[in-house]
Amino acid sequence: MSNSFWKSRNAFVTGATGFAGAHITRMLVEQGARVVCLQRDAVRANSLDLFDLRRRVTVVNGSVEDFGLMERIIAEYEIEAVFHLAAQAIVGAANRSPLSTFEANIRGTYSLLEACRRVDTIRRVVVASSDKAYGSHDELPYSEDYPLLGLFPYDASKACTDIIARSYGHTYRTPVVVSRFANIYGPGDMNMSRIIPGTIVSALRDEAPIIRSDGTPIREFIYVDDVARGYLTLAERIDEVIGEAFNFGAGEAVRVLDLVKRIIRLAGKEGRVEPRVMLERKIEREIDAQFLSAEKAEARLGWRAEIDLDEGLRRTIDWYRAHLDQVQ
Repeated sequence: MSNSFWKSRNAFVTGATGFAGAHITRMLVEQGARVVCLQRDAVRANSLDLFDLRRRVTVVNGSVEDFGLMERIIAEYEIEAVFHLAAQAIVGAANRSPLSTFEANIRGTYSLLEACRRVDTIRRVVVASSDKAYGSHDELPYSEDYPLLGLFPYDASKACTDIIARSYGHTYRTPVVVSRFANIYGPGDMNMSRIIPGTIVSALRDEAPIIRSDGTPIREFIYVDDVARGYLTLAERIDEVIGEAFNFGAGEAVRVLDLVKRIIRLAGKEGRVEPRVMLERKIEREIDAQFLSAEKAEARLGWRAEIDLDEGLRRTIDWYRAHLDQVQ
């Protein structure tokens, strides 16, 4: 990846106030891009402000479902590259409110992509899908040729997002590619319902981290700098990959209970806090194991994760220790 590639290029990031979107924005700004960010809600503790990025970007208020606004932003700011991460991304919230999840994640995707199709400045579009789009499979790890079997509201919305994006690539040759990342973690994630930030903050406060399952599900986690680098790499190589999907993972799957115990140890809290496991048996709707093969990304893009889980957790713990007073 060339550090000069993004200099003076116009990029649009939806979901920039969120965790992964803010890190992509940060990396784009550091490499000289002119970045426009979409903000739906002025959330006080958002990642864009945590990294002091607001003064370095243009922020437009509105919703990704607003087709007219998407077309105006792309045309007026002469956007070349779009990174689409705006979504209702919390699984529990999706289960409680499927309609708003489908509106944001599905309608938001086709509204944005239709605007990209109609405005001729667009050269590269990266759309965020998820490992959750695969749903449950007997054979793991997931590879890109597996069918998308997501059945629960968030999973289904991401499967739809994924298929719609690839449809634009194949039907209209819209320069779009799809990313499917494992669970993302790192500095600045302010959603404490996620297992890694929630566990870190609880441990640092000498409180028992809560595991909302029985602790047995197996998941894969990828450090956010590797994620941002993956997004930029996809955008830079778009001409080779239009209409395709790529998995991005770190190659280590871990039981949730083991992950929590590892965080406690790395935080120096062993013997002081113990995890609180909420359920005696697995949740009926919980998928037992989810992890990805990133062989295609390495073979086609030369991308591979650089930060292993222990190193990523250490960096993340250090950040939360330094910013504990900013966490709700």
